[in-house]
Amino acid sequence: MKMNLNKTNALLSLFMIAGHFLFAQIDKSATRETKNLYRNLKSISKEHILFGHQHALEYGHGWSNEPNKSDVKLVTGSHPAVVGIDFSDFSGRSREEIEKTKETLRKNVIDTYERGGITTVSWHFNNPASGGGFYWKDSISAASMSLIKKGGSHHEQYKEILKTIADFANSAKAKDGKLVPMIFRPFHEFDGDWFWWGKKYTSREDFIKVWQFTVSYLRDTLKVHNFIYAFSPDNRFNSESEYLERYPGDDYVDMLGIDNYGDFGRDGKYDLENGIKKLKIIFDIATKKKKLAAFTETGLESIPNKNWWTEVLLQSLKKENIKLCYVLVWRNDAVSSTHYYAPFPGQISVPDFLQFYNDPYTLFENDLINVYGTKFLLKNTAK
Repeated sequence: MKMNLNKTNALLSLFMIAGHFLFAQIDKSATRETKNLYRNLKSISKEHILFGHQHALEYGHGWSNEPNKSDVKLVTGSHPAVVGIDFSDFSGRSREEIEKTKETLRKNVIDTYERGGITTVSWHFNNPASGGGFYWKDSISAASMSLIKKGGSHHEQYKEILKTIADFANSAKAKDGKLVPMIFRPFHEFDGDWFWWGKKYTSREDFIKVWQFTVSYLRDTLKVHNFIYAFSPDNRFNSESEYLERYPGDDYVDMLGIDNYGDFGRDGKYDLENGIKKLKIIFDIATKKKKLAAFTETGLESIPNKNWWTEVLLQSLKKENIKLCYVLVWRNDAVSSTHYYAPFPGQISVPDFLQFYNDPYTLFENDLINVYGTKFLLKNTAK
């Protein structure tokens, strides 16, 4: 059962007041709800961590497109606190397909907001200058970051794609008339070589130029004021300088993250000491830069380790006084019998996941009250 959180609520109030001027967003014109979410995420990280799941509401293990359903809710009674969506189908598709995708995702983010949850957005960006989708495919893919930067052959096309994103962001209005805040995480895992924007195919200078243009164009030209911008490489760094090698600057990033599957059990290999070290690096940098920090992607496919949640993930998150606002595990495929990262009823890690859920440190959607308001609280009732 969750512990009584009166003390935590008092601490959160103090942290919100103390941190109000210390941690500022890069968008000075951000909506009130987005600013509140930013501050509340920082406050939450002092004592807790939010749990997230990619595509949690769109589909799950053996199902898709069922209202108000998620595998996490089937197991715990609560949706994850952070729900992941993707802008992948906002380009490289027909206008009709794009509009259909926008409508589906709009409902998703509005429903999440109205329940009191949080949306994070990844972007598996289909290559705008070649075939191959978002992955790099030899002899097919173009090294397109140099082409979409200002002055590049596909820059105007890139601006049109960003307009599609802006139109979506500026149309995601809830019943209260407020725009829904979202954590936007473009060009993730850029230090790898599996995506066309990866390090092998993109110079440091071009990556930084495209990132800076992306933020500036969305924020300053297209007037998107409900995004929190997250920067998240994969785990191919071992020092602060390596992590910051392609960092676009403090004026273009709100949140520092990491995607790390390799150190947490992928292919049966664990290097938790190294994984914890990398989490500590991003937390230390975020503290110096007065930014948010998050574990933006992780997980163990098929969860064959029945105690993975408490003995691997939870213990790692609690080490070294690391303070992260959320941890997100990857999706549960609707068709594949093995591609899933969160438990579903009957999966062998369910008992351990319930221990993870009931730990006072972890927060799910049902734990949150008014996360977009100035008077944010955590529920005091036991689950």
